[in-house]
Amino acid sequence: MNTPDLSNLIQRAERVLAQLEAWLPAAPPAINWDAHAFRWRKTGARGWLESVHNVASIASADLQHIDRQKSILDRNTRFFLEGKPANNVLMTGARGTGKSSLVRAMLTQYADQGLRLIEVDKDDLGDLGEIIDLTKTRSERFIIFSDDLSFEEGEAGYKALKSALDGSIASPGDNVLIYATSNRRHLMPEYMQENLSSSTSANGEIHPGEAVEEKISLSERFGLWLSFYPFRQDDYLDIVYYWLKELGCPAEHIESSRTEALQWTLERGSRSGRVARQFARDWTARHV
Repeated sequence: MNTPDLSNLIQRAERVLAQLEAWLPAAPPAINWDAHAFRWRKTGARGWLESVHNVASIASADLQHIDRQKSILDRNTRFFLEGKPANNVLMTGARGTGKSSLVRAMLTQYADQGLRLIEVDKDDLGDLGEIIDLTKTRSERFIIFSDDLSFEEGEAGYKALKSALDGSIASPGDNVLIYATSNRRHLMPEYMQENLSSSTSANGEIHPGEAVEEKISLSERFGLWLSFYPFRQDDYLDIVYYWLKELGCPAEHIESSRTEALQWTLERGSRSGRVARQFARDWTARHV
């Protein structure tokens, strides 16, 4: 092959490679381990840890009327940071009562002691093994956090989470814990026919009791269960007054907010810490 032919072939090969590179996903960015919080991001089959610099921080003192839950989660997190035995945690119950905020409060309180938070969407829980591999040689202590967790039949993340919690031959390491929140205690839908005493289920399951056991086995792998309940009216008003004060609302406006604060809950259909804070923001904006 003469030189002009070889040169032409090389040019054509370079054009083909350039076209292929345009179709390939970009290489994931290097992990910024100086960050305190991360999100697991994914494009196609490639995932990476994206650092979060503007963390929606909240102090533990800002979370009112969940003192028992705060105490237990704080103790478990401190044990984890001290290298003592600690448990994975499942927080369940009423919406807006501080479940996810409590996890963020742990990061606010303990980030300077090496605690790090990795937020993972439910749809990406199948990548838990890869995430754990990325963190296993680090000196920091990582909480993998999945918010509003629930599964339908056959979802891939279910078995991945189950193995990561307890059951895989590979240990997740002593620098990783999993904290999850859910409105369902057993994380999967349950049906009336599953409580029937018949030996066969409506869909032909010969041993329906075993199917029920499979559904509750995931939640049982969390070492700690924390339950959150709707707030009483007086508790809700306490939280409203707390946030009004924090937002700089004068005392006379705080005292006059009670009626509207209660009307706000009727419109929202909920008495929760989230609703109380939303009302406090609206009231403060209108009166300060």
